[in-house]
Amino acid sequence: MKPTSPSRHAFGGRAARNPALAALAAVIVAATAACGGSGTTSPGTARSTRTVSPEPAMTRSPSSTPRTQQEFAASAAAAAERDRQRAVKQLEGVQGRGNAVKDVSVTGLAVVKSEQFRSALVRVTNRTDKSAFYAVKVEFADSAGKVLDSVVLGFADVPPGRTVSQHANSRKAAGVKTFPRIAQAERG
Repeated sequence: MKPTSPSRHAFGGRAARNPALAALAAVIVAATAACGGSGTTSPGTARSTRTVSPEPAMTRSPSSTPRTQQEFAASAAAAAERDRQRAVKQLEGVQGRGNAVKDVSVTGLAVVKSEQFRSALVRVTNRTDKSAFYAVKVEFADSAGKVLDSVVLGFADVPPGRTVSQHANSRKAAGVKTFPRIAQAERG
């Protein structure tokens, strides 16, 4: 009796019509046979894929619930307010424009008549070799030079050699074409 070819086994007793498929089937059958498809487990097969983890009693329980987006926003707003208050205190004792005016720049953003606040992008570059706190006072002046509002920002822990930015926002100058300018900047 003629032995059945591997391609006939792979295709349920029928010979493959495509030689490439027949070769692929032969490789699959040979690989399966080499893996020891006898049903016995060899050392390392099941155990090598097991993940070792601490007992359930030893694992820490996760926090009751993760922070919501509103809680995160409130936390970020609270941190920004703390930095602003620190900056206000720092600027109280400053004579003149401060020691960091050259480290700060401001760019006004486009005015839209329906806007709820006027915004300017303030950039601080720490040119020292240590992290520093920067207090910056931005004024929003109209075309006649009249100051409509001033906003104080605090930049905490600015890394050496890095530039960071924040938006200074004014509700009093909303909808008015203003020119933001740096009134004071102090590095602490």
